[in-house]
Amino acid sequence: MDVLEFIANNIFNEVAILIGLITLVGLVLQRKPVDDVVGGAVRATVGIIILFIGVEVFVGGLASFQAIVASAVGLDPPAATNTLDGFLGSHGGNVAMIITCGFILHLALVRILKTRYVYLTGHLLFWMSLVVTACIVQAFGEIDQWRLVLVGSIIVGCYWTVQPVFIAPMMRKVISSDDWGYAHTSSSVAWIAGKVAPLAGDPKQHDIEKIHVPKKFSFFKDVTVSTAVVIGVIMLVGLIFADSDVAAEQAAAYDPEINSWVWGFIAALRFAAGIAILLYGVRMFLAEIVPAFTGISQKAIPGSRPGLDAPTIFPVAPTAVMVGFLTTTVTFLILMGVFAAAGWFVLVPPMIMLFFVGAGAAVYGNAFGGWRGAALAGVITGFALAFGQWAGWHLLSDTAPELATLADPDWYLMILVVLGLGELFSGLGENAVLLVGVVIAAVFGVWLWILKRIQRRAGEPVTGLEKESELTEQSSGEQ
Repeated sequence: MDVLEFIANNIFNEVAILIGLITLVGLVLQRKPVDDVVGGAVRATVGIIILFIGVEVFVGGLASFQAIVASAVGLDPPAATNTLDGFLGSHGGNVAMIITCGFILHLALVRILKTRYVYLTGHLLFWMSLVVTACIVQAFGEIDQWRLVLVGSIIVGCYWTVQPVFIAPMMRKVISSDDWGYAHTSSSVAWIAGKVAPLAGDPKQHDIEKIHVPKKFSFFKDVTVSTAVVIGVIMLVGLIFADSDVAAEQAAAYDPEINSWVWGFIAALRFAAGIAILLYGVRMFLAEIVPAFTGISQKAIPGSRPGLDAPTIFPVAPTAVMVGFLTTTVTFLILMGVFAAAGWFVLVPPMIMLFFVGAGAAVYGNAFGGWRGAALAGVITGFALAFGQWAGWHLLSDTAPELATLADPDWYLMILVVLGLGELFSGLGENAVLLVGVVIAAVFGVWLWILKRIQRRAGEPVTGLEKESELTEQSSGEQ
């Protein structure tokens, strides 16, 4: 157990180390020179570090943004009978074991079933394992550790295997290649956005990155400038309605001597700077991990591709990223007011999710419906996060309710599925949890079989070996 916890905490939960090691292995398998191996591994690792430096700067701005918005609308988080910290204190070891065992199962499934994509979004390995652990404990109480770890590992291993596959056809259109897959727990709203976006607009006619902007407003085409301007306006408006003590506290955390209004402007600039740093880090590590993964694709897991985080698609349509964030946030804030007025629930603006999930869905929306699709994707995401938070908080109230305010849409689906099956099998004794694992594994298996049939009929690559075989045949024909 100590070894598994060490691996989970120091490799799987440290994305830079994980990506660096995978790059190293991929280059070694290709028998690259030592300088290429060392240089590539270090550059990939540094790229991830730069990405997370950008995230830290950006998230700091989001935290301030969230505090000001919450104060402006006069809302506080809802109450619960347990806390996330308390749950981790009692089940942190189980979560670590589920991460490790689930990832080993995932690698085996990718190799055996030839599902192509290896899930490498490290922090989501942790969060999905935590969500599944909380769901199982919520549904079945304190069960034997071996049952908890076994069933939890089966669920997350199947999810990590199937999730990048079902969205792969859309992902290939988004990035215009099959260099990597989309491994993120926003995949459900991204998929929905891609399906409904054509109803709103045409991807060629309304491509947000090609829209003509009057010269005096051309600065909005620069995502860094537009981010600073838009967030700056929102911050200054929020400061007008926010409690002065809250604003002063947020400003003092940055500089005890700074004026609150000046701090609001600086916070917007830091927000934009964080995004710029993030995008630079993404480009840097992609330049190393994609070619390095060829070694793993050829030697260890034939035909495989890396499944990567949502920010990897942001450079494809950076303007769509801003549109997605804004429409998601506006939709959520409107619903926050509706929920409060109706007395349903006090929603908490999850700014990190509003940005990353809304931005990712909007890039898909733009690829299939232009700027109209991107805007619609943000609206869909806002609804998903608002209603998901409302349902998730109550469903996990006895374990880790704060997960509902930190959640991506796929988390909510997982909560509904696991707790729904738990309720269905609740009268079958201590082995009921094993039935949940069997049923979920069977559902994922059938789902994968259907996906492969659909993609095969569409003439798309559905497994790594099939794609490699096609390339080999084409090469032989040319010769």
